[in-house]
Amino acid sequence: MGQRFYIETLGCPKNQVDSEKIVGTLLADGLSPTDDPSRADVIVVNTCAFIEDARRESIDTMLALDDQRKKSSRLVVTGCMAERYGQELADALPEADQIAGFGVPIQLGRKPIAVTSDVPKFDLLNLPRPKSSMPWAYVKIAEGCDRNCGFCAIPAFRGPQRSRDVASILTEVEQTEAREIVLVAQDLASYGKDRPEELGAGSIVELVRQVSSMVDWVRLLYLYPSDLSDELIEAMLETGVPYFDLSLQHVSKAHLRRMRRWGDKERFLERIQRIRAMSPEATFRSNFIVGYPGETEDDHDQLLEFVQEAQLDWCGFFSFSPEEGTHALTLPDHVEESLMNERLAELRELQDAITSSKRDELLDKKITVLVDEPGIARSFREAPEIDGVVQVPESLQVGQFYEVTVEQVFGPDVIAATTPVTQFNGVRSGR
Repeated sequence: MGQRFYIETLGCPKNQVDSEKIVGTLLADGLSPTDDPSRADVIVVNTCAFIEDARRESIDTMLALDDQRKKSSRLVVTGCMAERYGQELADALPEADQIAGFGVPIQLGRKPIAVTSDVPKFDLLNLPRPKSSMPWAYVKIAEGCDRNCGFCAIPAFRGPQRSRDVASILTEVEQTEAREIVLVAQDLASYGKDRPEELGAGSIVELVRQVSSMVDWVRLLYLYPSDLSDELIEAMLETGVPYFDLSLQHVSKAHLRRMRRWGDKERFLERIQRIRAMSPEATFRSNFIVGYPGETEDDHDQLLEFVQEAQLDWCGFFSFSPEEGTHALTLPDHVEESLMNERLAELRELQDAITSSKRDELLDKKITVLVDEPGIARSFREAPEIDGVVQVPESLQVGQFYEVTVEQVFGPDVIAATTPVTQFNGVRSGR
């Protein structure tokens, strides 16, 4: 029997895309996948280095897999930690046979290679990928970021924005054979701005429309609010997935400027209200950083007021993580951890009540869902792997769309009635 591989992916959906490209490469090299790391000849850990908790999880995962693997296997560490801390990680983690930065070929032989970030790289962003194992798939449309947010180190190791050409993206969409495509990037709405002569102004709008013509659902994750134009909003609504994942981070104007971010509470509320006027069922998600240096009680109160007024469906609240090389480390007035935790608890309690109320509104409503796996489905309101789910009868076929009736609410999840259930070929069949 040939060699087997096991891959563990940590971090955000963008890492998931990279892992699927690595899977495609390993399959092309003749390896077979396994769900059991103890049987794998090659174990790949695709790491996250965004914040300290993510780095700690990456290290713990590497060590746990090292304990489980067979002696003849190779442990390969790739992803953000490998790129950002290559030699430092190799010195601290002798258990790894290879530390491979972005787009570095994985060594399949037994010769130990500590750090391989200086070898010729392949274009990981544009590699072919295998068919998606789920009815949905993430597709990364750009790499890197041109922004200079005070808390973020991503541009330092991911580099400036590099948008893919439309043809390569559409080819990848076709390769996934998915019913839903989730477009991702560090700065999604800025797609094409680094290649204006080739891709043209407003190229994200045209891309959304082209992808929408190929699949049933198109979802966009990580939209910087200043680039959420009327044209993009209209294109998103046309896809039948009125789901808006807005990267807000805070709402106090003064505090956002400390973060080197655009916007304020009033502008954000106006944009949300405008979208709801166009699509009353529109669903909103955002993330907020709590305890960034200089955050005052007034800043925190403004965020609480915004959360109450905006009534977003989903929110993530995260404590500030000091990152090497970022503007935030140069700022005074760092917030005490105990105060950060108090503010986090207050915000999460408020949002939990809002999310619960939003889910209660679905009781007795008919909704269209895509079945992801036996007994588990999603409507347009739930992004895969991030939000709640719709529990459905296990008899419903995976990869198909159904119209079901919500019968119960269970935390962030809802439970659909077992009968009657209507199946149809896809949302586009009725257009």
